Amino acid sequence: MPDFLLVLFLFNLSLFLLHEMDAVRRSEWTLFIVLKDMEDAKAYKVFTFIHLPLYTIILTLLFSQYQIITFWLLDIFLIIHAILHLFFEKHHRNGFKNTFSRSIIYFMGVLAAIHLLLLFNN
Repeated sequence: MPDFLLVLFLFNLSLFLLHEMDAVRRSEWTLFIVLKDMEDAKAYKVFTFIHLPLYTIILTLLFSQYQIITFWLLDIFLIIHAILHLFFEKHHRNGFKNTFSRSIIYFMGVLAAIHLLLLFNN
């Protein structure tokens, strides 16, 4: 049976994947400096394709000898990610101004902080 820290992390990683699905729906690429000026169809493809190596790297490291480092890095990333979304709340291109999107984003940040604290105390 997987231990609690792994299950908590995998749950949060699943929330991240849900957020990225929501990000495609809400055209999150319009918030990124390089992608915002591209034609929408091309930016969508670039934004989506970037996730293939990202997910491959995360999953490879997660099931390697670097699992704990992966936990730390992704937890820190998800906390920073939630803070960045908070700073961009008022941005005119922000499509995440709804309860569903916000719930996913901020819950990820909170769970990442809890996971990080549990890792630190373990």
